[in-house]
Amino acid sequence: MMLASACNQNSGNQESQNQETETAAAQEAKLPARANFQKTIDGKETDLFVLKNKNNVQAAITNYGGRLVSLLVPDKNGKLVDVSVGFDNVEAYTKGSDTFFGATIGRYGNRIAEGKFKLEGKEYTLATNNGANHLHGGNKGFSRVVWDAKQVDDKTLELTYLSKDMEEGYPGNLNVKVTYTLTDENELKVSYEATTDKATIVNLTNHTFFNLNGEGSGDVLGHQLYINADRYTPVDSTLIPTGIEPIAGTPFDFKTPAAIGARIKDQHPQLQYGNGYDHNYVLNGASGKDLRVAATAQGDKTGIFMEISTQEPGIQFYSGNFMEGANTLKSGAKDEFRNAFCLETQHFPDSPNQPDFPSTVLKPGQTYSTVTVHKFSVK
Repeated sequence: MMLASACNQNSGNQESQNQETETAAAQEAKLPARANFQKTIDGKETDLFVLKNKNNVQAAITNYGGRLVSLLVPDKNGKLVDVSVGFDNVEAYTKGSDTFFGATIGRYGNRIAEGKFKLEGKEYTLATNNGANHLHGGNKGFSRVVWDAKQVDDKTLELTYLSKDMEEGYPGNLNVKVTYTLTDENELKVSYEATTDKATIVNLTNHTFFNLNGEGSGDVLGHQLYINADRYTPVDSTLIPTGIEPIAGTPFDFKTPAAIGARIKDQHPQLQYGNGYDHNYVLNGASGKDLRVAATAQGDKTGIFMEISTQEPGIQFYSGNFMEGANTLKSGAKDEFRNAFCLETQHFPDSPNQPDFPSTVLKPGQTYSTVTVHKFSVK
């Protein structure tokens, strides 16, 4: 009898939580309070900077981690929806179990095997902060530092950071600039530049967790996804690439748009390693100066359509496999399993140790420069 009562109580709690989530998702999204981001961290001032275009699309960015906090775009009914998953105060980003929400990632996005690489005959050792491997720049990386910020105008924010020689084990003083630009075509453009005084490796990206149905609206398995790639880099059990293989006939083939969840439970060994999708795709077309479409995604409830164009050779598709409901988001919902996805434009994981992959070496006198654009519409 007591067991039945407990079950009924649990069922009631779950229904209440579901109703709260539905209510939160039904409300028009708003930006978090600026005051919640005006703090002092490591002796530097943090803040929240807002970009806005003529269509009332709004992006809120904090200089703590150079991260996108909120991105408000209209759905098929004209209601503003926050498609960027994150927190409503800066302390949550410093203490949360996932430090990467919306962040600028560096010096090296993704994994480096065993935290080691050789460059110009010298071996460098990095933190092993992801099992046996190095992930997203190390224990602190660029996601836990305070960037210098300059709001150029209503649509442009410049962030700069000096990563000093041997910070996190990387050689060279690296001067980095990340520019966020919001256009009147509903594009959020992220431009990266870096220079160094010593040979080093660089692979910068943005780690926004997206839910195009709106933060707090539930899982993303119904989103329609397209990835402009015929090949990907399969991984070993620690998620380090083992080469390049075709995706035709596998659950990794998104050349024809398909729901994220359509094949995510297939018994493909690669899906078992990462408990879902957590793989780098080799994008079609030459990387370099030309922007080309890397991926598109559409929310099945809102009709919000996101097109990602980049100059990078790869894109990491992550299906929210390690989200555990440990953090409370801006909407009041928890960051539950697969309630967001990431599409991180990048050079390939572990490139410093894999000579067949595009190089990530930056030398003095060279300028690292790359652009990624997220364009929003409705369909």
